[in-house]
Amino acid sequence: QVHLVESGGGSVQTGGSMRLSCTASGLTFSRYVMAWFRQVPGKDREFVAAIARSGGNTWYADAVKGRFTISKDNAKNTLSLQMNSLKPEDTAVYYCAADCRIILSSIRLPAQYEYWGQGTQVTVSS
Repeated sequence: QVHLVESGGGSVQTGGSMRLSCTASGLTFSRYVMAWFRQVPGKDREFVAAIARSGGNTWYADAVKGRFTISKDNAKNTLSLQMNSLKPEDTAVYYCAADCRIILSSIRLPAQYEYWGQGTQVTVSS
């Protein structure tokens, strides 16, 4: 059974930093494209960042490019998201997601991911 468990959320002031982690079990982590999405109440789940199976390629939403960094440790089955220069509009529940068959053109689409974590709240205050 696949489990994705996020951690590291909390509250921070504008301009601060936070690091999210997602620990995976029940899957061969190196075979999975991993991604972070976020969601605020009343809005669709939004793509944040994704990373290739090997960790060699990354993709970012324009809203976070240059501020967030996604990384993947296949030896530790861990996905991370380093978030710097946080803004109030980054406030959301952040989810990690995994899929082993996703194609590049679909990497930003939440419906294409098979496995999801439970989410962790990130709150950025002004």
